[in-house]
Amino acid sequence: MKPRAWFFLSLLSYFFTSTLAQTQQTAPFKTVVYIPVQITLKMKDRQWLESSWAKIRSQLQVDKVYLETYRSRILADESLVADLKKFFRDQGVEVSGAICFSDDDNGQFASFTYTKPEDRAYVKHVSEMTAKLFDEIILDDFFFANTKKPSDIAAKGDLSWTDFRLKTMNEVSRDLVVNAAKTVNPKVKMIIKYPNWYEHFQGNGYDLAEQPKFFDAIYTGTETRDPVATDQNLQQYESYEIMRYFDEIAPGRNGGGWVDTFDIKYVDRYSEQLWLTVFGKAREMTLFNFGPLLEEATQGNRPWQNSATSINWSKISTRAKGRPIFASVAGDALDQIKPFVGKLGNPIGIASYRPVHATGEDFLHNFLGMVGIPIELYPTFPTRADVVLLTEGAASDANLINEIKERLNAGKTVVMTSGLWHALEGKGAESLDEIRYTDHKVAVTSFIGAFGAGAGTDIGKSSSPILIPHLRFLTNDAWPVVRGIADNNGFPMLLMNQYGKGTLYVITIPENFTDLYLIPEAALNAIRSFVMGNFPVRIEAPSKVSLFAYDNGTFIVESFRDEPTNVTVLAANTASLTDLVSTQQLSGTPHKPRHPGEPATTAFSMTIAPHSYRVFQTGN
Repeated sequence: MKPRAWFFLSLLSYFFTSTLAQTQQTAPFKTVVYIPVQITLKMKDRQWLESSWAKIRSQLQVDKVYLETYRSRILADESLVADLKKFFRDQGVEVSGAICFSDDDNGQFASFTYTKPEDRAYVKHVSEMTAKLFDEIILDDFFFANTKKPSDIAAKGDLSWTDFRLKTMNEVSRDLVVNAAKTVNPKVKMIIKYPNWYEHFQGNGYDLAEQPKFFDAIYTGTETRDPVATDQNLQQYESYEIMRYFDEIAPGRNGGGWVDTFDIKYVDRYSEQLWLTVFGKAREMTLFNFGPLLEEATQGNRPWQNSATSINWSKISTRAKGRPIFASVAGDALDQIKPFVGKLGNPIGIASYRPVHATGEDFLHNFLGMVGIPIELYPTFPTRADVVLLTEGAASDANLINEIKERLNAGKTVVMTSGLWHALEGKGAESLDEIRYTDHKVAVTSFIGAFGAGAGTDIGKSSSPILIPHLRFLTNDAWPVVRGIADNNGFPMLLMNQYGKGTLYVITIPENFTDLYLIPEAALNAIRSFVMGNFPVRIEAPSKVSLFAYDNGTFIVESFRDEPTNVTVLAANTASLTDLVSTQQLSGTPHKPRHPGEPATTAFSMTIAPHSYRVFQTGN
């Protein structure tokens, strides 16, 4: 190489590395790419490695990679991993190790059989080998137990499968993974990444109470994919809500979120997962994985593709200089939120409580988030909250009735779901109110709102019947402030009762949680006005519009609807809003409270484009 050319390339490399380092210091989050072991092995081909890496990095700023050494009985060679580690470090990128403790499977995920000595020895060996190479290691979320081999059955004895697996995986975590790695490399930082199906963790040995204590940090699976077609039917809001929950599971030690490119019908769904993860305050945004990021991305089924939305396909195509790949989509999604994410404060929401091993009304919090009720989920009872929202899973707390009474006697608000009321009948619920959960089901089609006596106000009709459980109550003891109507008969959707110095609400949850999306806008507005108490901001909007709020007066309104949506924001203690993206100033008008207890607010009208967000700051 000629001296002049060498000098120019060296200068360019220095400038790029220096600029990247400055960006990493100021960026509100790191962008991370995960490399599974099959890709690790493919990177033996240096030409493919360099060309594929250049392609990804031309579309996406990458701050860090997780380089996997093991997955499904495939173990990478130490020398190859060491060589790749040097390659990425030379590119100015952080490099950490990764392990996926999956066994070879037949399409239904299979764990190691942790009661077999040979499997235990192999897990220990992989941990030790990887710790020789890295000072930080993340475990992919296949680190669970789901086998029922003869050795498992014998070892389980009289324990339930849940208790047996919790005991087993805690011991494996401590002895075969963390301690094994730290014996080889005392300074290694061990991270466990948890998957998205948190409601069922305990059944497969994930112990959110004890297991995080063994690891230096945890990580969050925020991949929600398509909410209908995928087998778990996870709602979009979970990409935010699970980040918040895991921040409370391990305060200060939740490393980031993790999204893949799989099972989406339209390109916006990929970007939405990335946005919500970062809106939940992820420190790292991990993209799974290197291979799919190189694959061609298409718009998919987007009836709104001609609308001006937060996803601009033409802009993404220009970025790609031709056919976009998923790295192009990720680069666009993350670049557009970096300017304002650092301006967001600490997330706030309606405090809710899910003990770590609870079951009941699974994933309901995410459906509530999808109808505009912001949720901040805690693994312990939120004793300082002005409003506490409790679903059926909270019933696993034996002291729950006393905790509810303490909140009510302190003049606070408690919102209970019909499922929780049912679970607490005969266990103290009757000491709060004489509501009875019956076996009768009713299909309601229209709604009436009221605060006290009288005919009430028509608050809309649903497009289809909504099947609900029938809650019976004593007139003038509890008040049905929102009623569903079926065949000219009224049934409570939201019951209100004064207890001590506080207020108790019982909200009726449809048999099919997605029927919450059928509740008409006016009825949802009424429900929010009661159950959100004095929360500083709320929205009046149809379902599938979510609110994300922060303690410094910033908030985000995001629509998951397929058409433009008119939204009214009701904000307290402010006469104006500033759009943090467009810098547009919005002026509002005073909003008159509809019932006693609803705080005075200012109303701001706006339109949210399909599958788009808007970001605001209260005040000037």
